[in-house]
Amino acid sequence: MIPIRFLPAAEAELLHETAYYSHVRAGLGIRFKNAVGDAVDRAARTPAAGAQGFLGTRRLRVAGFPFSVFYRHTEREVLIVALAPDRKRPGYWRRRIV
Repeated sequence: MIPIRFLPAAEAELLHETAYYSHVRAGLGIRFKNAVGDAVDRAARTPAAGAQGFLGTRRLRVAGFPFSVFYRHTEREVLIVALAPDRKRPGYWRRRIV
């Protein structure tokens, strides 16, 4: 499995959304974090699994939640660029990679 690295902004998104879902319902934040972890693990195991996107990024949906993990990969690492909502502000994260 390839090592995983989060951009600071992507890590902040994970923390923010986990806290949000924790306030919505007990245990939901943990479910969200686990679902994101599953998507990130899939990216590390099979980097080409995600749908191709902007400037070499790939996208994997987060099961059970309206979010996607956007990442780039090299032979040495998987870089998590964003944990983005599927319906709000599409493409806002693109400035992180140009």
